Amino acid sequence: MSPQNSIVYLDHAATSWPKPKCVQEAMWKAMEEEGANPGRGGHVMAVQAGKRLMRARMAIAELFHIQNPLDIAFTLNTTMALNMAIMGVLNAGDHVIATSLEHNSVRRPLGWLKKELGISVTYIDTDVHGNLDVKQVEAAINNKTKLLICNHSSNLLGTILPVKELGLLAKHHGLLFLVDAAQSAGVVPIDVQAMGIDMLAFPGHKGLLGPTGTGALYIHPEVDVKPLLYGGTGSHSEEVEQPETRPDRYEAGTPNTIGIAGLEAGIRFIMKQTVNRLYEHEWELTQQLMKGLMTISGVRVLGPKLGEARTGIVAFQVHALDSSELAFRLDREFGIAVRAGYHCTPLAHATAGTIGEGAVRASVGWNTTVEDIEKLVAAVKHCSENSQK
Repeated sequence: MSPQNSIVYLDHAATSWPKPKCVQEAMWKAMEEEGANPGRGGHVMAVQAGKRLMRARMAIAELFHIQNPLDIAFTLNTTMALNMAIMGVLNAGDHVIATSLEHNSVRRPLGWLKKELGISVTYIDTDVHGNLDVKQVEAAINNKTKLLICNHSSNLLGTILPVKELGLLAKHHGLLFLVDAAQSAGVVPIDVQAMGIDMLAFPGHKGLLGPTGTGALYIHPEVDVKPLLYGGTGSHSEEVEQPETRPDRYEAGTPNTIGIAGLEAGIRFIMKQTVNRLYEHEWELTQQLMKGLMTISGVRVLGPKLGEARTGIVAFQVHALDSSELAFRLDREFGIAVRAGYHCTPLAHATAGTIGEGAVRASVGWNTTVEDIEKLVAAVKHCSENSQK
């Protein structure tokens, strides 16, 4: 029996699985027909590989309403994209505002810059459900504030933050606005122009249904970001300086052409299904899961309340059961894949009041079924009841 038939996979917030067949086929085709190095030669295969990257940029631009596909720089993941943005715009003495829902991919670069360059950081607390008061963000702005960072959707709580309002606020005060779309890209509509987003960091391997090792950073044409990497670009090779031309400026070294081929296919699949339909599918499943978990004695469900907007994430605790132990039992006894612990976001756990215990996170995806949810609820109920005997 294949894993796809034997595993109830509810860890899409970490990596979507399985990938649509079209993603696998696109990667195989790229490997067989376009396996050369893009931009590093004039022969047919190299040119085809370069065109493959451009088609992927165009798909991303269409999905996120980006005017110029060349303002998209490919990365290995969201972490690399966030580091590129944060390290590339901040200088000594700058002030940054972020939220209490940020991932370590934001928190750690900011912590390093605070130590090494003396930047200052203000984290705005949300309420226990992840709701953010935009007025508190505005009150934290001072004359040294340069960058506002927002986690579009919490990878613990599933809360969707008011990105458009924050974008308008940033524009009004002349701030740069960076959005971490790790949990929203592909499942929540994103329009970088309408939302006032200067930099958008996102992964290929989650909601966009591409393979691991893919991601990108959108950079507004008027925003100057210092490169994170310096090296070969296949262009302006006679110059010692990194070229100014986009996207070459940000893409030193050989890219993951085969992975990006899969990413493009994933995005095309999403646009055919439509983001709105995928969001509704995931939202309905989260509501079913929340209702089921709430019938179990001793279970606490985190994040927005029933009926409220959220991405496909439901984190929960079971009284008298360690989160890691519960996740282990769900995997080994029931064949259900979830994630336990702190989810690389201790700030969000502190906000939710779970920093001492952690939580179990179930996350649905494009292929999750009602039956998958029913199996998880039944398994959690069994584990909870047995722990109380």
